[in-house]
Amino acid sequence: MAKKPHKDNASEVQFRLDKWLWAARFYKTRAIAKQMIEGGKVFYNGQRSKSAKIVCIGDKIRVRQGFEEKEVIITALADKRKDATFAQTLYQETQESINRREANAQARKQGLLLSPATDTKPDKKQRRQIRQFKERI
Repeated sequence: MAKKPHKDNASEVQFRLDKWLWAARFYKTRAIAKQMIEGGKVFYNGQRSKSAKIVCIGDKIRVRQGFEEKEVIITALADKRKDATFAQTLYQETQESINRREANAQARKQGLLLSPATDTKPDKKQRRQIRQFKERI
C-alpha cells in the first residue's frame, strides 16, 4: 500500500456548512442550522445541500430567516462563534439581496403582502371556500 503525500495543515482545514452558518451568526445553534439546511431554507451555490457540505471562500449562500432572505458571498472561514462584529467579516451580502430585502420590508410596512388588492367581490364558490376555511378554525 502506497503512502499518501503529506499535506500542509492549512490546506487540510475544512469547514462544514452548518458550522459556518452558526459561526457567522445566522442561526443560534448548530442544530437549528442543520434543521434549516435539511428543511430547504439554505441554498449553497443555488442548490440544496447537506449540512456537512464543505464551504469555500467565494461561494454564494442564500439563507431564509423568517420574512427575510439574504444572499451572501463567503469572504472568510471560521468554525468558532465569536462576537457579531467578527461574524459580519465572514460574509458580504450582495447588493441585489439588500435591495430585495428593503423592498419587502417596505411592502410589509404598507401591508401589501398580507392583503393583496382585489378588484372584484368573491363569487359564490369563493365565498363557500372562505366560509369553510373560517369554520375549520
